[in-house]
Amino acid sequence: MEKMPYQPHLDRTPMAMPSADRPTSSDWRDGLPLLAGSLVTLRELRETDAQALFAMLSTEEVSRFISPPPSTVEGFERFIAWTHRQRAAGQYVCFAVVPHGSDMAIGLFQVRSLEPGFGTAEWGFALGADFWGTGLFVDGAKLVLDFAFDVVGAHRLEARAAVRNGRGNGALRKIGARQEGVLRRSFLRNGEYLDQTLWSVLAQDWRDAKSVWGSGIVH
Repeated sequence: MEKMPYQPHLDRTPMAMPSADRPTSSDWRDGLPLLAGSLVTLRELRETDAQALFAMLSTEEVSRFISPPPSTVEGFERFIAWTHRQRAAGQYVCFAVVPHGSDMAIGLFQVRSLEPGFGTAEWGFALGADFWGTGLFVDGAKLVLDFAFDVVGAHRLEARAAVRNGRGNGALRKIGARQEGVLRRSFLRNGEYLDQTLWSVLAQDWRDAKSVWGSGIVH
């Protein structure tokens, strides 16, 4: 999800944060569950994650193939509040990626609806560069795909990655996404239109592969 749905210049809504990670309702719209893998836990974003996310995602190495992230810690705080409002509206979910043995968010996984009811959705991710090549992406991606298909009810997940983004395309290929084509000049970054590769994962394909990939635990 290189084109971030959040637009900070349009967000003037006062911030409001939930008081706890674990929802009292079983409905994900009331609060995201904790998803536990073998290497990471995925959880709802907290306002206190803003500092770490600013440090992790604002580097040129990470941000060069995504829409510009918020440019300040306060900007990330507003983004986090926005993710909660969008989740409550049933349009979007955003998980913080937290390695086991730590409480620090080192990246994000996002899923947003492209049609009513999440039949088709788009997902994306960003991890701090220090955590590339550690297995955290694959571990977290399996949790997100399970959640999107089995809890949210998506039928098809799409992802877009700049053709030049070799690492991002390789990560999607690694978890079994299928390349469907190239979207020509579809992503504007730093004044230049870039081609993007379109990837998809279908719910049935993912369920057929579960015996190979396994799944995480939802708490």
